[in-house]
Amino acid sequence: MAITSFTDAIAAYANAAKSVTGESKPAEGGDTAIGTDFASLLKDGAKAAIDAGKKSEELSAQALTGKADISEVVAAVNNADLTLQTVVAVRDKVIAAYNQIIQMPI
Repeated sequence: MAITSFTDAIAAYANAAKSVTGESKPAEGGDTAIGTDFASLLKDGAKAAIDAGKKSEELSAQALTGKADISEVVAAVNNADLTLQTVVAVRDKVIAAYNQIIQMPI
């Protein structure tokens, strides 16, 4: 999955957060949906990434004891990997944008 622009990264991040949390309740103190402002998008995305990693670890441990299907483990690990790739891509884009803002003349 190649992320070519900042907007693509944000959209991928929002979709990952929505698919994991399945939430669409209003954000704190406003009528906007979860993930519509940048701070809540990052917060929801980080939560989704952590949850995907935990699920992957739990299924991997269950597979070692013979209690989980290997296809479920592979799917969970792949999901965690894709989520991590998205987080890294968004982080890189945010840092690049920050560096561009810092270099702007006053």
